[in-house]
Amino acid sequence: MIKTSKIAGVDEVGRGCLAGPVFSAAVILNKNINTKDIKDSKKISFKRRIILSKYIKKNSIFAVGSASVEEINKLNILNASLLSMQRALRKLKVIPSMAYIDGPFTPKNVKIKCKAIIKGDEKIKCIAAASIVAKVARDLFMIKLAEKHPEYDWNKNFGYGTAYHLRALIKSGITQHHRKKFAPVHNMLMAAKRETQFS
Repeated sequence: MIKTSKIAGVDEVGRGCLAGPVFSAAVILNKNINTKDIKDSKKISFKRRIILSKYIKKNSIFAVGSASVEEINKLNILNASLLSMQRALRKLKVIPSMAYIDGPFTPKNVKIKCKAIIKGDEKIKCIAAASIVAKVARDLFMIKLAEKHPEYDWNKNFGYGTAYHLRALIKSGITQHHRKKFAPVHNMLMAAKRETQFS
């Protein structure tokens, strides 16, 4: 694998969702890329993120990693997020000299020096770029998943706990794609268990 002196930015998306995997991206920006419009993905519209993600991928070295709902349930969301970051870094075609990680923690078991930067997606362009690539990858995944489960509106809420999603949970129940240890889902499971015990 080729080594480079360049910096990679790493960010994850989907930590707060009630359904679906957590995704991460690692991005090494090309020297001449125009970074003027690259910023925290949460501050960009869906359509604009799609355009920027294509531009970033065309003008950078990038990789995307994820951790499944099963892994989130088993490891907890923090460790699953770090695992998805680890996978993104390991998939890079070149080894950066440093990886800037958004947030207070860094992934384990990677042969790359990592530095945690709180609110890095607001401060560092390569992290912001990673946030855009990861967000678009996860959103498109959830849109595809919504075709099989249209009742939860995942093509619009992407698995986050919106009022519509919570109502759909009550009405239609919990799927294999829901995170069973997240409070609203866990509470429903516990309520159903108590009802069964006392019925």
